[in-house]
Amino acid sequence: MKQYLSALEYILEKGKNRGDRTGIGTKGVFGYQMRFDLRSGFPAVTTKRLAWKSVVSELLWFLEGSTDERRLAEIHFGKPRKELFEKKTIWTANADKQGRALGYTNTETEKQLGPVYGKQWRSWGKDDGGEDQIKKIIFDLKNSPNSRRHIVSAWNVDKIDKMALPPCHTMFQFHIQDNELSCQLYQRSADMFLGVPFNVASYALLTHIISNILKLQPGDFIWTGGDCHIYNNHFEQVKEQVTRKPKTAPTLEMPNFKNIESVIASKPKDFKLVNYKPMDSIKAPMAV
Repeated sequence: MKQYLSALEYILEKGKNRGDRTGIGTKGVFGYQMRFDLRSGFPAVTTKRLAWKSVVSELLWFLEGSTDERRLAEIHFGKPRKELFEKKTIWTANADKQGRALGYTNTETEKQLGPVYGKQWRSWGKDDGGEDQIKKIIFDLKNSPNSRRHIVSAWNVDKIDKMALPPCHTMFQFHIQDNELSCQLYQRSADMFLGVPFNVASYALLTHIISNILKLQPGDFIWTGGDCHIYNNHFEQVKEQVTRKPKTAPTLEMPNFKNIESVIASKPKDFKLVNYKPMDSIKAPMAV
């Protein structure tokens, strides 16, 4: 993850100060790209601890098509929601603030977020029965591997105002070459300290999963950012992190999958980072 530390250093040096929706303020640049070779290891940040279980849980939640934060809690903690009243996830604050403000159900057992990522991935365009972009892209990759149209989008213009949080990672594209599957993500808004290591791991995992279903090898993951920023209350944490030297990347172990249904039926514990030896966590508040 040297690429990631280089990105942090670049923004610290070249970034410009900007206001933002949260009121915290940022320092950032517009446009940045990182490339990760999935053949040589899994791109999990080692200069601090990655919340791996949260990465896996959220991706399974997206793939399930759920928009209920309490369903994410069930996946993450492995218990029914009635036993999870005091447990929070990375989406709890958004559900309690923006979701509630939009008038969505917000109780101890159900916290709706509106038509966020999973809804767009699995049922684009309609409240029920919309286009299943995940099944479609798997079909298209199998049947038209040379196509340049292998794209999944979460940015549904007609639904943005109905989402508790409009998609930060807006669209991704797959590419097959020499029996390898590569993926490029476009992220319109990138919280470089807290969010981006999480997002890189999430889409690298997705690339491994789809390549596994297709019986291909994972190739490259390319992360492309739009507004790439460091929040003003993360500067000290970032300065500490860039002094740390990255360790050897771990490898990923997971089951073999026949289809997307078998992925959804899996558990976070089924996905393991082998020889992952990160440095101590660096805590920082999340902007909501």
